[in-house]
Amino acid sequence: MQAFVEYVVKGLVDHPETVTVTPVENGGQTVYELRLAPDDVGKIIGRKGATIQSIRALVQVGSAKQGKRATVEIVEDGAQS
Repeated sequence: MQAFVEYVVKGLVDHPETVTVTPVENGGQTVYELRLAPDDVGKIIGRKGATIQSIRALVQVGSAKQGKRATVEIVEDGAQS
């Protein structure tokens, strides 16, 4: 699932080299923490959050087929340039 998230996000942003996806286990659920360039955050969120909601929906369906739970969160920590 991590490779899928990376593939989709890198295809949408202007700076794919800055994209990192880190899986974090949190109470039986995997949270994929997405870090990317600050100017690409808007592209991933999309209008009214439509793009990130679509990515989350695909991840939830894909992980459910594997009998797992997962979601995607954008982490804005200012470490990327």
